[in-house]
Amino acid sequence: MRSVRMREADVRKTSLFSVIINVMQALVMLVLAVYLWKGESLQKETVTLIRWMAAAGALVVGGGAILDIRDALSARKLSEAADAMEKTMEDMEALNNTLRVQRHDFLNHLQVVYSLMEMEEFREAGAYIERVYGEITSLSRVMKTANPAINALLQVKTAACDRWKIHWELEICSPWKDLPMPGWEMCKVLSNLIDNAIDALKEVSDRKLRITMTEDLHDFRFEVWNNGPMIPVKRQTAIFLSGVSGKGEGRGMGLYIVRETMHAYGGEIEVASLPEGTCFRGWIPRDPGREEEEKEAGTPA
Repeated sequence: MRSVRMREADVRKTSLFSVIINVMQALVMLVLAVYLWKGESLQKETVTLIRWMAAAGALVVGGGAILDIRDALSARKLSEAADAMEKTMEDMEALNNTLRVQRHDFLNHLQVVYSLMEMEEFREAGAYIERVYGEITSLSRVMKTANPAINALLQVKTAACDRWKIHWELEICSPWKDLPMPGWEMCKVLSNLIDNAIDALKEVSDRKLRITMTEDLHDFRFEVWNNGPMIPVKRQTAIFLSGVSGKGEGRGMGLYIVRETMHAYGGEIEVASLPEGTCFRGWIPRDPGREEEEKEAGTPA
């Protein structure tokens, strides 16, 4: 079964190799200096020994460099994971605050409605309920998955849509229970896709965004659609590459991170962009191990 393992950077091992590498570099430089200074007067056996020592030093330095690069990549992955988890915690805190505020407001609404009914102002009570209905139900629309982290993310992103006056639709057709990847990893995927959609819609007057989450016997599936400008056909095949972006220099990591995260769990992501809108579709297999076995066997999933 395919699994994702992030190696922790071994500080003790890294520091030990760093000392060894620096010592070997110093020795190699010293040996080379002696060789260049007294090369003509040295015996043949001594010259051969010096060359072997230089070669051994070069191998140690090269091996240490490889280990340093590996540990640096591991540290980078850990840093990215920590950043994603921190963002998820912030989203969950925002969701918690919203729930507390809505609970307080809901109690106030109940008191107002009760007072109006007690005064037999039934028509005014009905009108008041209609005015606050949308506010009360907006949060419940994003509280339909079995994953609190995803619920928190959706609440934050739909609130952002409201601020940008984007007409958003959220279709959660399944609870996404037993998702075969951590919730914060899926949040990383959805967050980048929704942020990209919001950015695209800033150039549009009638802004629309739709998020769909479903599942079937084999996969968990999602779609993020917006009616922003069409992505040129030539760019559609390159937007998932590192550093490719239409937002300026130093951008373009979001979709690359999305694809790498999906691939790490046996999933896939694709884009379809037409003049009427752009849709990113992704799916994660329920059992990544079974998916790999079927690919190797040449049988359809």
